[in-house]
Amino acid sequence: MSRIPHPIREDGAGATDLGPRDVLRDRENPDMLIPPKTDAGTIPNLKFSYSDTHMHLNHGGWSREITERELPVSTTIAGVNMRLKRGGVRELHWHKQAEWAYMILGKARITSVDEYGRNVIADVSEGDLWYFPPGIPHSIQGLGEGCEFLLVFDDGRFSEFDTFTITDWFAHTPKDILSANFGVPSNMFDRIPKKQRYMFQGSPPQSLQSQEVPNPYGNIQPPFTYQLLKQKPLTTSGGSVRIVDSKNFPVSKTIAAALVEVLPGGMREMHWHPNNDEWQYYLTGTAKMTVFGAGGTARTFNYRAGDVGYVPFGMGHYIQNTGEQSLWFLEIFKSDRFADISLNQWMALTPHQLVKDHLHVDDEFIRALHQEKSPVVKYER
Repeated sequence: MSRIPHPIREDGAGATDLGPRDVLRDRENPDMLIPPKTDAGTIPNLKFSYSDTHMHLNHGGWSREITERELPVSTTIAGVNMRLKRGGVRELHWHKQAEWAYMILGKARITSVDEYGRNVIADVSEGDLWYFPPGIPHSIQGLGEGCEFLLVFDDGRFSEFDTFTITDWFAHTPKDILSANFGVPSNMFDRIPKKQRYMFQGSPPQSLQSQEVPNPYGNIQPPFTYQLLKQKPLTTSGGSVRIVDSKNFPVSKTIAAALVEVLPGGMREMHWHPNNDEWQYYLTGTAKMTVFGAGGTARTFNYRAGDVGYVPFGMGHYIQNTGEQSLWFLEIFKSDRFADISLNQWMALTPHQLVKDHLHVDDEFIRALHQEKSPVVKYER
């Protein structure tokens, strides 16, 4: 068994920790237990794990969320991790916020109807996305062996329980009104649920073709789904990136994202985003990130699969793969476009003498700026 870590730097700063402690968590967060010397000042917590959330269990699956309540700095985005068993249904509902989703594992069937009476009934698989605009009703049902996915909402205060569900509305509407609205006898509603079902075990759906509904208005356009893994990635020696926003997924007006792969020994280069905060979801591997907050402040965090990271607007940062397997994570923004500014590229496109005068560097550094190295670098869109 490896030795117990203590908060002591190599130069002797710090001391042993003799009190009650979670040694396993300290081992998982070496750069938080022993921060780099360059960390300074007060930057808020930028990390929360889905393992530390409340697990909402249902007969059709489970769900858990990270909102502004769990991660106070996350004011722009909230995330829900959800699992549906085969036939499990996230009931027909809608909400005030837009919903962007990434399918982590398995398959699901989604349905929706828009304000023009157009509909969609579609199957989504691993690596696929969907997007439901605010107020648009929809449902999700697990196929095959079920599925697990990430839901992202463009409001940090959003909660998965702050939704308008069809069973909740029926339960709180007088039967005579339901009778008048649908033109059927009121006794037809004697067995409706007395409260919302939210998530329940339904009958596994039949083939997609067998569930088609005749509709004179046609299918929803632009499509509510996008196959992200079929997009050709931009690849460097350090990894790859796939970018999706309203340019290639037109319906996604409020969420932009990038699926990033960082190979062992590589890093997502030092950069910042000029349009909004960044919400991260780590899919595989382990990583560390130092966030530069200006005014002499910086703080380093460690992340692993299942964690959420956050970077406030404009703050410089990098993400380094600290493990022996590929690091995969999502960068997500409340925006209609993906935008970032590379520190490397900024320096490379600035007059060389000006860079030398600022940093006291020589020509070797200037030449290095123009060479593609291990970082995941995006020089073009």
